[in-house]
Amino acid sequence: MSDKPIRVAVVGVGQFGRNHVRVWQEIPGAELVGVVDANTERAKSVAAEFGTRIIADVPSLAAEGIQAISLAVPTKEHARIGLGLLDAGLDVLVEKPMAASLSEADALIAAASRNHGVLQVGHLERFNPTITAVQKIVSRPMFFEVHRLGIFTPRSLDIDVVYDVMIHDLDIVLSLVDSPVIDLKAVGIPVMTDKVDIAHARIEFENGAVANLTASRVSTERVRKMRFFQEHEYVSLDFTRQDVLRVRVESGGAQPEIRFQKVPTTPEEPLHAELRGFLECVRTRRPPLVDGTAGRRALELADRVMAATLEHAQRVQRSTLTPQDSR
Repeated sequence: MSDKPIRVAVVGVGQFGRNHVRVWQEIPGAELVGVVDANTERAKSVAAEFGTRIIADVPSLAAEGIQAISLAVPTKEHARIGLGLLDAGLDVLVEKPMAASLSEADALIAAASRNHGVLQVGHLERFNPTITAVQKIVSRPMFFEVHRLGIFTPRSLDIDVVYDVMIHDLDIVLSLVDSPVIDLKAVGIPVMTDKVDIAHARIEFENGAVANLTASRVSTERVRKMRFFQEHEYVSLDFTRQDVLRVRVESGGAQPEIRFQKVPTTPEEPLHAELRGFLECVRTRRPPLVDGTAGRRALELADRVMAATLEHAQRVQRSTLTPQDSR
């Protein structure tokens, strides 16, 4: 295995892409070669800010000897650009949601397979230290309460909050509950935009587990919390503080005893951990933690949540949402 730095570039340097540029500069073993963006002024600004250079266009990336790409363009462009990159022999980390449709997601997965490429999907909360810690103690979670609330910002307003925000938690719940979804109900409304800005979903799995998820980009406060219950214990995660509290009931004595345990976590910026993990997969050819199949699974469930939201809107005769608005 070569110890030479992996040559990387970022395609799309809006808010998400700019963060990728910043973090790539900090990752040992990575050489940030440059950035690509259709907006020349934005590309110049980000390149100057982080001491890298502009690469003319996507077709020029392979000629530059670049091996790995962070793809952070608008969702509707993920498949078109991602397919070209994978077919050119580059490894790709594509931001979430991985594509604008399941058929496009399938095309990306197929392209990665036929080119023996690494395809990772940017569900960065899977790399949050809280989730890393919880993986060691999860047994059979049966009930989830999840809140992911944010203050309104003019960002990612081309997609509904289900695909922008809730999809993080859909992916996490799917990773913790190994069972098919058998029932789903959802409601969502536009508030500040013509898309769904706040949504709630109740998901029931075949094994009996139930998840209640709320996502908002119009809250007065920023909340990133998950609670789940499994036999004789309750686990609380705060993604922002990166801490995990485990509350257990022990019945060895005359009276049940409640014990509080702070589960150890190792603080790290999730994006740093995500890019570090991607780089390791590029170097070792190991499958990513969040591969194309996981990204597609989260997208499929997000589609089901959105369909249930639209069905609810039609049932209560609310005209502000129509099927063509969903994405």
